Amino acid sequence: MSGTYLGLPSFPKAAASSTKDTQLRANLTHATHTIRDKRAKAIGELADWPQLRAAGAAVKDHTLRHLDHYLLQLEENITAAGGTVHWALDADDANRIITGLVQDTGETEVVKVKSMATQEIGLNDALTAAGITAYETDLAELIVQLGNDLPSHILVPAIHKNRHQIRDIFHTQMATWGRPAPDNLTDTPADLAEAARLHLREKFLRAKVGISGANFMIADTGTLVVVESEGNGRMCLTLPETLISVVGIEKVIPTFQDLEIYLQTLPRSSTAERMNPYTTLWTGTTHTDGPKNFHLVLIDNGRTDTLADTTGRQALRCIRCSACLNVCPVYERAGGHAYGSPYPGPIGAILTPQLRTTTTPLDASLPYASTLCGACYDVCPVAINIPEVLVHLRERVAEGATTTQDGKRVTIKPAKGHAAERATMRAARWALDHPGVMRQGQRLATRTRRLHPQRLPGPGKAWTATRDLPTLPPQTFRDWWQKNQPADHPQTQENGQ
Repeated sequence: MSGTYLGLPSFPKAAASSTKDTQLRANLTHATHTIRDKRAKAIGELADWPQLRAAGAAVKDHTLRHLDHYLLQLEENITAAGGTVHWALDADDANRIITGLVQDTGETEVVKVKSMATQEIGLNDALTAAGITAYETDLAELIVQLGNDLPSHILVPAIHKNRHQIRDIFHTQMATWGRPAPDNLTDTPADLAEAARLHLREKFLRAKVGISGANFMIADTGTLVVVESEGNGRMCLTLPETLISVVGIEKVIPTFQDLEIYLQTLPRSSTAERMNPYTTLWTGTTHTDGPKNFHLVLIDNGRTDTLADTTGRQALRCIRCSACLNVCPVYERAGGHAYGSPYPGPIGAILTPQLRTTTTPLDASLPYASTLCGACYDVCPVAINIPEVLVHLRERVAEGATTTQDGKRVTIKPAKGHAAERATMRAARWALDHPGVMRQGQRLATRTRRLHPQRLPGPGKAWTATRDLPTLPPQTFRDWWQKNQPADHPQTQENGQ
């Protein structure tokens, strides 16, 4: 597995391969069902969960409508507190800024807090190209990095690995990156965690530069917030002399009081905890505690374009809890790598195509990586209507709609094969508009049902390769109704039967 998502195949091709991996499916089924069951219990403890969910969505929607105001307020307060704010238009711009900041320190190593934003922009590869080594310190991210792998889950990046596989990775790869794993390492969670702790400790103690993301940025105080479960993040946020935080512009919230909502909903939705074990907050720099230099790199990378879509913009509410992944039947079977993005699962299926404007076969396929069952919407702590956005994006792809990219109107090319789909839907619409034709067609279909093939020919062949055609009844509903209802029944008379 390479270190980048670029060039990966479209979702149908990737999923066709990953669903055949029985070990992967077993790992995912065990992990996601365990997390979702615990989450349900944690949510059930709060009688006001629906109100908290609505409040979280309202704060996010308000912020997105006034994003320019709150970002400028955030910059003003961070600057006043001794920090420096940098604005990055896209991934290349962000990587250039961050690489330059590290080079200015003269260091060639950095320790990293788990960050979706840095995965999104491909920061580790950019740092490597500049001769800088980035060490992941989150346990799951460490596993992925040592295994030369890619994350496959927002909360648990190594969810596709079981503990036996992790032990083997530690045994064979840890020495390459620093302190080797103990010779007698077992696959018990405690032993694996201890091996990681010893491996990372020397890096924490010598690192002069730390890189993080942030779960929230508070506009009225200039405070950044990172929530985590291990404590490794706090080591990165407090020990280095220079801290560089890379955050999407949508992560800002207006006031410190707003944080109260998300500190209740995020832990329960992600790790099923009443409160996350470590919550680190910092505002600029101080002379006696924490890093001496603080830089915030705010990245756009398609977010402003997404704001222009009144339906699709709700994806920017996301607080990266991963609850939607844990209930998604498609994710459970296909795995995160099939989505070809740092953002897998249902949220990735609506966020990635918007950030990258659905211009590649991969991005055009993602809105179709769903059964539209709605489970993702039911568990989302900020009430993102993911099915609604999926249908909206499918329409954009199918119709070849235009979108805004870098201030220019761009035409989205229809995905291959959608011409036949549009023709079929037009024919269905015509039939539904002509009841007589519809009635005769239904009767013909039932009377010839014994002659129907089990698999469709032509364009329908791929669809029925993994699905059974529905079995037609021996008679239509209209015919059944005519035979089983008395002649004087009001509806019978109304329908002219």
